[in-house]
This record gives sequence, C-alpha cells and structure tokens, in this order.
Amino acid sequence: MGDYLAIFLYLAYRNTMSNKTISAGMSNNTDKIKIILGLKIRQLRLDKGYSLSDLANKSGLSISYLNEIEKGKKYPKSEKIMSIAEAFETDYDSLVSLKLSKQLEPIAELLNSNILRELPLEIFGVEPSDFIELMSEAPAKISAFISTIIEISRNYDMRVEQFYFSVLRSYQEMYDNYFEDLEEAAQQFRKLYDIVATTSPNEAFLSDILRNFYGYQIEEFSKETHPDLISIRSVYKPESSRLLINKDLSHEQKAFTLGRELGYQFLQIKKRPYISSVLDVSSFEEVLNNFKASYFAGAILINKEVLINRLTYFFASPKWDGNSLLSIMRLFNCTPEMFMHRLSNLMTSHFKINNLFFLRFNNQTDDNLFYLNKEMHLAKLHTPHGTALNEHYCRRWVALTILKDLENLQKETGESAHILCKAQVSEYIDTGNKYLVISIAKPSPPKNGLNSSITVGFAIDDNLRQMANFLGDPDLLHRQVNETCERCGAIDCAERMKPPLVLEKRAKMENIKQAIQNLV
Repeated sequence: MGDYLAIFLYLAYRNTMSNKTISAGMSNNTDKIKIILGLKIRQLRLDKGYSLSDLANKSGLSISYLNEIEKGKKYPKSEKIMSIAEAFETDYDSLVSLKLSKQLEPIAELLNSNILRELPLEIFGVEPSDFIELMSEAPAKISAFISTIIEISRNYDMRVEQFYFSVLRSYQEMYDNYFEDLEEAAQQFRKLYDIVATTSPNEAFLSDILRNFYGYQIEEFSKETHPDLISIRSVYKPESSRLLINKDLSHEQKAFTLGRELGYQFLQIKKRPYISSVLDVSSFEEVLNNFKASYFAGAILINKEVLINRLTYFFASPKWDGNSLLSIMRLFNCTPEMFMHRLSNLMTSHFKINNLFFLRFNNQTDDNLFYLNKEMHLAKLHTPHGTALNEHYCRRWVALTILKDLENLQKETGESAHILCKAQVSEYIDTGNKYLVISIAKPSPPKNGLNSSITVGFAIDDNLRQMANFLGDPDLLHRQVNETCERCGAIDCAERMKPPLVLEKRAKMENIKQAIQNLV
C-alpha cells in the first residue's frame, strides 16, 4: 500500500477543498456505474466463496471478461447481467441497483463525491478501479485512515498547494527524478533548431523562436510599470500570446523562463499556470505540467551528454574543488538551481547514485531565520527534511553556513552578485548516517537582500565511494550534524539556537514508562 500513500494524502485533503476547480480523472457517471456493478459482483462472489473460475462456470462468461467487469472496466449487456444474477441466486434489479451494501458504504460516499475526478491516478500508473479495489479490501479501515488525514490537514491549516507538491515529489521519487520522454523531447528540440551539443542557448535565441515560430509578444516590466508584480518573475497572457518578464531577473533566469515557455509550446501543454509563482493553483495538472515544462527547459539549456562528461572528470579528482564545479556550471546558460536540478537528474540515471536529496533554503540578509521552500528525497532518505513544527534546523548544515558565508562576503565587498560552492561530509549524531553534501549559495533576484542555497546530498555508500575519489580528501570538511536544535543532544554545540525541548520531553516520557514498568 506504500505506493498509494501520496494519493491517500491528496485524496484526504481534496475532500476538504470542495470549492476548488475539478480536473480530469473519473470522467462521468458511466464510470461510477461500472465500478459499482463491479464492486457488487466482486463482493457477492467473495461472500459466496466463489473463485472467478467458479463464477465463470456458473454464468457461462469467461474469466477474463468477469475480471474486467469486477475492475469496473466493462459494463455487460442485460442478458449477461441476468446470467450473473442467476449464478448468485439473486435478482437482476438488486444487481444493477446503485445502492451498495453496508460494508461498502465508505466507498459509496467516495464515489458520490468529486474526489476520484481530482486524483492524478494516471501518473502513478493506477486506474480508478485499482484504487477502488484497494478500498474494497478494507473500506472501514481506509475510510478511518482518510478521516484521520483530513483532521490532521485541518489542524495544521495545510494549503492545497502543499498537497499538490507532495504528490509531485512522490511522482519524482518514483522515477528517480529522471524522465526519458522529456529528455527525448529536449533532444528533438535541440536538433530541430540546430543547437550543437556544446551550446547552451541564450535568451536572445530562445526569444526569437518564441516570437517567430509561436507568435509570442515578449516585453519586460519593472517596478515602475507594474509595481504590484515586482516579486513575480513572469506573467503570460494567452489571449494575446503576450509574455511579461521581470526586468530585474538575471540573464540565466530569463533564459529559463523562455525555455519553460518553449516547453509548454513544444510539448503542446494546454493546461498551465500563467504566472511563475504559485499563488493559486486550480488543479494538480497545472503543477505537473509546470514541472514538465521546467524539466524541458533545463534539458535544452544543459545538454546531458556534455554535463555527464564533465561530471565524470570532476568526481574522479582526488581533491574537492568547489570552483571546479562552478566552472562546469558556467559552461551553461543556467542558474545554480537549474544546474543542481540537472545534476540530480543525471546522478540517478547515468551514475546510478539514487540515494540523494535536494534542498533549497532562503535567507534574508541580517536575519538568522532559514526557510526550506523546496525539498526532494529519493530512496526515502528523509533525515534532512522540512518540519511543520517551526523548529530550528541544525546550524551545522552546510546549506545554512554557506548562506552566512555569502552574506559576509557581500558585506565585505559591497557586491551582491557572488556565488559560493562548498561541501562537507555530514554525519548524523543520532543515526550515524553519512552524506556528501554539496551546496551552492547565490543571490535571488528580483527580491533584494534575499539569498538562497541549493543543496544536493548523497548517502555515502559503496557506489558513491567508487565514484567520488575526493571523499578521501583530508581538506574536505567533516561535521557532526542533527535534524533540529530541539531534537539534538549535543548540549555543548556552539551553534545551538534552542534547548533540546523535544528530546527532553521524549526522555521524560521514557523515564515515566520505565518507572511504571519497574512498579509492575
């Protein structure tokens, strides 16, 4: 049932958001009628103790056909329904009635809602009938589980966008964040427009394609012309094919924005968000399509064959060199975030390094608060992860220390346009898990004074040891780390922001349990 967890979460929260726009999924009442009949036949068969073979013999229908009916894929003609009813010694009307038994009542409630029409089942390779079959195995228990998730979502005031992105992360994790169909589309695009392997197209080239082949009107806006949009990177107006791009973006950010627009057009994506920031999302389909277009942009700007070749030499070096990694990044017309995303794509697909995580932190200068606003964990490695409890992330993480290093450098030089790259081996105090963590820190226009760190971490295992020769570099920083200050027992830590409150509470409860056990 693990593969369905994200779907259950999504399902539960969507049940609380009935005012949202409905997207494709379970298309109409015909689907519901098919599924109800299939459920009733399956339940009757199980109640009678019949196998599919037994029912086939009694009804004169084939096993494969009966299986299709039970899964809600087919609705038989009247005479065949009559044959099934006779096999169960029941009447025709009871069988075709839309009323379900008490045992299946939780499913009836599910079917009568809009939930199945909202679920992005197809991206997980799941059909609505498969999901209903799972529900039918233990409807009361799963219904209670869903109710619990709904209650949690309400208590924590979780937004629908958070669930959309949770489902998207699960989707990325299922495919190790590498999508061959999007890679092939990007290569077709590069070939169509004669982009040589070593070239990373710039904003002028991408703008010309959008204007000449797709009829775009492209304009830049500023805080003077559109003061309310100053925190937005781009806005697309479909009725006039007009693309507004924030003037304060870097050249690399503009190239990515244009590449994403080309992704929407080249992949023939219709349902899409029209602004770069996620302010209000009407469906999961928009979130998924935005991801596809963004992935496509990264793939056309960073040719995978060139990056694979450079990374092979980089990891073969016996010495860690952050500047060398930045030099590879500068071969491409890309942002550090796009580069690190691309790194995560290719580490799983071509270097077989699947145990990795991706984090993005934001930090305002002169502020000691850090905000984790993007994360992805492959192979379910959730040791460094976001928390909903407003705890203080470990200040020994290179993802955080590099942000303060960047801030200090900006103050010393009076210039904001610096980029730093650092790495460390992080060993978690409680678990002993070790990671090679590589982080790039950079300013984040158009917001003034905002810096971001983009981090990719790799679990140190035999695969990584064989590939990354610089793991043995004595100059590579090693640090003991933990999740948050509130959960850390390193009392003498100089970077501690808060006492270990969670840890102390847990220890207190253990002492109480032990005292009770001693009395017993």
